[in-house]
Amino acid sequence: MWDDKGDIMQDEVKLENEAAQSTSALGPLVGVAREDFIGAVALLLRETASDPQRVMRHSQAFGQDMVKILTGKSDLAPDPKDKRFIDPAWQYNPFFRAGAQYYLAVQKGMSNWLEELELDELERNRANFVANIIIDGLAPTNTLIGNPTAQKRMIDSGGLSLIKGLKNAYEDMVNNRGMVSQVDKRPFKLGENIATSKGSVVLRTEMMELIHYAPSTDQVHEIPQLTIPPQINKMYINDLSPEKSIVKYQVDNGIQTFVISWRNPSKEQGVWNMTDYVNSCREAMNAVSAITGSKTVNVSAGCSGGQTAAMVASKLASDKDAILGALTIMVCVLHPKATDIEAGSLVSDNGMKLAKQRAAKKGVIKADDLARSFAWLRPNDLIWNYVINNYLLGADPPAFDVLFWNADATNLSASLMGDFLEVSDSLAFTKKGEVEMVDHKVDLSKVKSDLFILGGVTDHITPWKATYRSTQLFGSKDVTYVLSQSGHMQAILNPPGNPKAKYFIQKKKGKLPETADKWLQGTEETKGSWWPYWMEWLQKRSGKPKAAPAALGDKTHKPLDPAPGLYVVEER
Repeated sequence: MWDDKGDIMQDEVKLENEAAQSTSALGPLVGVAREDFIGAVALLLRETASDPQRVMRHSQAFGQDMVKILTGKSDLAPDPKDKRFIDPAWQYNPFFRAGAQYYLAVQKGMSNWLEELELDELERNRANFVANIIIDGLAPTNTLIGNPTAQKRMIDSGGLSLIKGLKNAYEDMVNNRGMVSQVDKRPFKLGENIATSKGSVVLRTEMMELIHYAPSTDQVHEIPQLTIPPQINKMYINDLSPEKSIVKYQVDNGIQTFVISWRNPSKEQGVWNMTDYVNSCREAMNAVSAITGSKTVNVSAGCSGGQTAAMVASKLASDKDAILGALTIMVCVLHPKATDIEAGSLVSDNGMKLAKQRAAKKGVIKADDLARSFAWLRPNDLIWNYVINNYLLGADPPAFDVLFWNADATNLSASLMGDFLEVSDSLAFTKKGEVEMVDHKVDLSKVKSDLFILGGVTDHITPWKATYRSTQLFGSKDVTYVLSQSGHMQAILNPPGNPKAKYFIQKKKGKLPETADKWLQGTEETKGSWWPYWMEWLQKRSGKPKAAPAALGDKTHKPLDPAPGLYVVEER
């Protein structure tokens, strides 16, 4: 029984790790243009041709490795942590051992060659990033002839695994636009086992639905909370399952809970820009205020929703509109730097310019194109991993709720994409009134709301040290930073009950240090989920208890359709 539980827990951790790798998001990656990728390859070729002697030297070194491999004298061995080479055949079968060593010799030669190239730091980062993508694609495990596990599976199944793999590939070609599937969608259905919290749409516009969730307590706090989700995925990440539902956790703790559901834009709606989204957020806040009778509304947002919420906060401060209460921003970078993520090295001024031009021409950036672009920036985790599982092994992709949500992506308005590019390129949030957007001069120093900011230790999309910089941008006197022991969306979806959960907070209350490294020196590790800590913080800023409303909405905002609404099931 213990072994079964252990296996189940290991499978769950594996799926959570896959979900953390697979989650796509808006960030500096939106400025990566294909010309920059091509330019990085051209740079490698140009540097190679510039020094024939260097090429000859590395060719000789590679040739020596080949001789050792062919004579069985090579000591090259894969990293024990590299899951691609865990099959015993890589160690004991001469054919496979030589194949692995040949691949490692290529990897070693590429690494040594790159070290000698005369490049500045940014060029070197680009070269390493592009080289790793190329090397990952050459791994022998990506082919049937070079993958012993796949060959064993084919023999043991009498060839059925190969037939199933071909079927999976055909299904992806026909129904998934040629992209390898990362999740088995069949077990999930919205409203039945995903997004099951009771609630109702109480406001519907062309751009969004506002969902009011039913209270589950006799009393509620008088100040409500509105969640602004990212525009690139659907809102039910906040209500995946009863065990992982932030919505359920909020209503169970007496928080009046509202969530915006963005509409999946069509080509004609590609003109929606940041100003339109900010105005929609304000419209939702005013509706929440009217429904609950509260003059202030607390706001929570994550990822690109966090960037939108920051723009809303800046605009409200500029207009001297006091409706914003406490503000929670999760896994969101407001002050990006090129060195934050590996792919950030590919972002160039020219790439930004070209990306903006393309954004201006297109009505929408299709969800599939966004997913494909993101996947090819991390091919080992997001492509080859699933090629091996689905096609070579003939297995179904995992059925996991976070992966299901991530695959349910939406189009992105080209105008909004252009505004996100402008925010990133101009560093608008770091300048005090120097950048004009959304009909005002952006200035977060005028935002005085109490602030809660969350980062994830292993977040590769919005690295935690980048999220920490946001603590220095606002004019808030009360700023709390929490570091969750997880990756991107898993940092948020970290409910009580996870035995491995932990988070870090500052030991002494007071002003946060200027840098993440200094903050880390003064932190303490706390076991368990950060949700209770956040809930205590939020409840203190949510006013006094009062009787829970007997009905959802009000006379002006009457219930329309049950949660999660109509826009989450609309496909375009």
